[in-house]
This record gives sequence, C-alpha cells and structure tokens, in this order.
Amino acid sequence: MVTTPPASAPRFLDSLAASLSWRRVLFALVMAVAVGFALDHIFVTPVPVLIGRALLVALLTLLAFGVLEHWPRHLPNWLARWVLQLLGVVLAVPLGTLLAYLFSTGGSLAGFLQSEARLMGFLIMAATGLFWAPLLAMSALLRQRDAAARSQSLAFELERSELERRALDARLRLLQAQVEPHFLFNTLANVRALVDAGSPQASQVLGSLIAYLRAAVPRLQEPSTTLGQELQLVRAYLALMHLRMPDRLQFEVLDGPEVQRLNCPPMTLLTLVENAIRHGIDPSEEGGRITIELQVKEGRCWARVSDTGVGLTRAGDGLGTGLSTLRERLQLAFGGDATLRLSENQPHGVIAELDFPAQST
Repeated sequence: MVTTPPASAPRFLDSLAASLSWRRVLFALVMAVAVGFALDHIFVTPVPVLIGRALLVALLTLLAFGVLEHWPRHLPNWLARWVLQLLGVVLAVPLGTLLAYLFSTGGSLAGFLQSEARLMGFLIMAATGLFWAPLLAMSALLRQRDAAARSQSLAFELERSELERRALDARLRLLQAQVEPHFLFNTLANVRALVDAGSPQASQVLGSLIAYLRAAVPRLQEPSTTLGQELQLVRAYLALMHLRMPDRLQFEVLDGPEVQRLNCPPMTLLTLVENAIRHGIDPSEEGGRITIELQVKEGRCWARVSDTGVGLTRAGDGLGTGLSTLRERLQLAFGGDATLRLSENQPHGVIAELDFPAQST
C-alpha cells in the first residue's frame, strides 16, 4: 500500500530550505576559508584539505542550526528553541569534525584513533569550531530576534494605520451623513415658507429643488468630489434661492479652469454658501450679495465665500452646525492640512476662507 507523507513534511522542507539560504551558505564558505588559512601555520595538511574539512564542519553545523530552527514543532515550556539550537551547534561541531577527518583519511576510525597527530588536529579544529560556532549562532539568533521584532512592529503599525484609516473613514461618513439632513431640511423649510405664504413662485421653486436634488443626492454618499461638481451644485442652489428672494439676493462666481478637477469633500462650498444665506442674507431686510472666488496658488487651493449680510455681530459667533461639521470633515479629509477662517466683511457681512492642498483627480 502506498502511503502519502504527512502534510507537515513539505512545510518543514520549505522552512529548512529557507533556513539554508544562500547567504548562510556563503557565510559558511567564507568562514571555512578563513579557518583553513588561520590553521595553515599549525597543520602540515595542505590548505585546500583544511578548507574542505572546515567547510564540511560549517555546513553540518549550519544544517543542525536550521533543522532545530523548525523541528520539533512543539517544545516543552521549560526548553527555549534558541537553547536547543545552541546545543545542536555545540554537538554538531565535534561530530562534524570527526566526520571530516574520517572522510579525508579514508574512513578508518581505528587508524584515526592510533594517530596522535590526527587526534591533535581533531582537537584543535574542534576547539576552534566550538569557540566560533556558538558565537556566530548567538549573533544569528539576535539578528533573527531583532528582525522578528521589527517585522511584528511593522505589522502592528500597518494594522494600526488601517484601523485608523477605517475609523477616519467611518467618522467622515458620519459627519457627511449629518450634513445631508441639515442641508435638505433647511431647503425644504424654505419651500414650505413659500407654500404657506401662498407665493406664486412656490411651484417653480419646488421644481427647481427637485431638479437640484436629482443632481445632488447621488453625490452625497461619495467620499470626495471635485470643485467643478461643487460649483455646479452651488450655482443650482443659488439659482434656487434667487427664485425664492429675487429682490434680495445677488450672487457671483469667480473661478478658473485650473480648479475644476481639484478634490474636496462633498458639499464643501455648498455648506459655506448655504451658511451665508441662512445666517447672513435671510436675516437682513435688504438682503445682500454673495461672491465666490476660487484660486490655486503654490500648490494650495484658496476658496473665498463672502456675503454682505448682517455680519458676525448680529449673526453671532455660532453660525450653525454646518461650519463646525465642515471644519472636522476638512481635517479628516486632508489630514489636518486644511484651514477654515471667518472674518468680518466691511462694511457688513462675513468672509469665509478655505485653504487646502490642491489635489487633482
């Protein structure tokens, strides 16, 4: 009956092959050459024979070190693997030296034991190996431990970065979800005010709102958008608001082709414009004008939304949840490399300025 080897055998052979890497084998060859030349002034044996013996000892020691690195798979709690590897190296050196002498002298154990010169050579080479092999093994173990620690630290860092990225993404989506009802409820409240007042423009405004929402809602769930798309929504929103208060709202958009493909969080400009209307233009009896300016300077995008509404004094410092939410969304989207500043617009009104990296799609 034909039996198949256990599944662990191929894994063990692969691990052993990885342990006997070309770097280790090359190092063993270099050490064998060094030992052969170092012992040349002591032995009458030719240097090539000394190098051959030292190489056989080095390879057998390396084999013992590699085998015990992966076998046995399970050790008792009181026995550390590095201790087992050191014991294997210490035992492999005299055994390998004996095999090297027997191989180079014809394999006669009796003749080897009867030759005082060979016994002395065996002791010298074994002592040399027992001095260097454990030191080199400990050095390799320390390097392995440091490499394993660095690898584990890197794995932890990658895992932590991934968890942070997921947390930021979840936080960004949560903030974005808070923006959607905030904007939609404000807009619907404006439509309701027109309906309650019996305005003849209610139907036209509602139609414009439906058209706007058809274009805007699919983009609300996107993690990012472009300033070009944002400007489309802003223009549609301002046109919608102009229908509601044609005598009290004027607006102007100043932009260039270089800003169209720049990335930004969804509803960035729209939040500023909606905030200007809600807290600046609406409370003013005379209404006002909104100006939107976009520029790219030295790798940064500069956006400015100014209004001639009631200003900071009458509107108060807390201009609604929209701006505070926008601030946090910008910080999450650009890793803290974005600023939102508010200042007074003379003689009255508010200026909102955005500064963030100019990143294109």
